[in-house]
Amino acid sequence: FSFRFDGPLDMRMEQEGPCAADIVNTASEHDLSTIIRRFGEERHARRVARAIVRARAEAPIETTGALAEIVRAAIPRGRPDRNRPDRNRIDPATRTFQALRIATNDELDEIDRGLAAAEALLAPGGILVVVSFHSLEDKRVKDFLKTRSGGAPRPSRYLPAGDAGAAAPTFDLLTRRPDRPGEDEVARNPRARSARLRAGRRTKAPTWTHAAMAAGGGA
Repeated sequence: FSFRFDGPLDMRMEQEGPCAADIVNTASEHDLSTIIRRFGEERHARRVARAIVRARAEAPIETTGALAEIVRAAIPRGRPDRNRPDRNRIDPATRTFQALRIATNDELDEIDRGLAAAEALLAPGGILVVVSFHSLEDKRVKDFLKTRSGGAPRPSRYLPAGDAGAAAPTFDLLTRRPDRPGEDEVARNPRARSARLRAGRRTKAPTWTHAAMAAGGGA
């Protein structure tokens, strides 16, 4: 879903449900700000949402180019960072487009459903490997593997460790910290720069039920 070239503001992975243009043109300023801040981690979310609402009052925002220009104009230009030249190349509209893509496709919940499906389908000894490309995705994967490997904190400090209501770990962690691409890989493929890889090996324990997830602190 690139906005380098002008095109329809759709962003759907499947042609069902509302598209990004529907969100941009109908959501309230508050909801837009929440989406952009939560899913894009954009510190100027309120400013961007306000600019979108003002622009759509004059005409619907229907293309990627139109939205990108609105966002670029709304975000103040910062001073170039000599120590991190890669940050200077990031388009100011990137975080807003990321947020809209995630919201349009319900991506974070899709990750949760995919991880739960992997837990149910993997045979003992099977390995789950997940590569994420931004912090929101990585946190979902990290929390899932931490919880399913028995590393999540107990819901209450008054509950004893190994409480009978807690489920047995369904994964053994293979990566305590995420694996990141090296300099050579990034040189060959700059898009890999933000990649984070986490992995776990399926145990023989049964798949967690909703009751077990509540006892284990999972979602």
